[in-house]
Amino acid sequence: MENRSLNIQYKEYSNTNDLPEEYKLLAQKAKEAVKTSYSPYSKFAVGAALLLENGEFILGSNQENGAYPSGLCAERVALFYAGSKYPKVRVKGLAIAASFKGEPVKEPLPPCGACRQVMMETQAVGKVPFPVIMVGENRVLVVDNAKFLLPFSFSNVSDASK
Repeated sequence: MENRSLNIQYKEYSNTNDLPEEYKLLAQKAKEAVKTSYSPYSKFAVGAALLLENGEFILGSNQENGAYPSGLCAERVALFYAGSKYPKVRVKGLAIAASFKGEPVKEPLPPCGACRQVMMETQAVGKVPFPVIMVGENRVLVVDNAKFLLPFSFSNVSDASK
């Protein structure tokens, strides 16, 4: 047996005003996307914004359904729409923001495991890492590479990018 460790690197900012301009714009777009959430059951509204290499912004928000769990997370809404509309265009960055009962969340919101896996595959197919910006009112976290969010992803991701 051998003990091993994982290290991830991330940046922490005190608020969105401290972000680089491109990230600041993505964070703002994610906050705008929160407003389109359909979350009458959980009252937890999530917005995601993607910046694509062609300069397009794609917004997504969580969409709940009374037949839980048939809703979909904001990140996957945005990533799947981008893949559908711009199948050959790489993602340059993704931002996530949220509110609970109409109030912005205080701490940054990490994506769920399913969204992390989709990010990994999107990144593998595009062959370029992209940052994930997690926005909270008290601080903002940025990982420069989506793989840092899911170090043990499904192995078929590399097969899909061939």
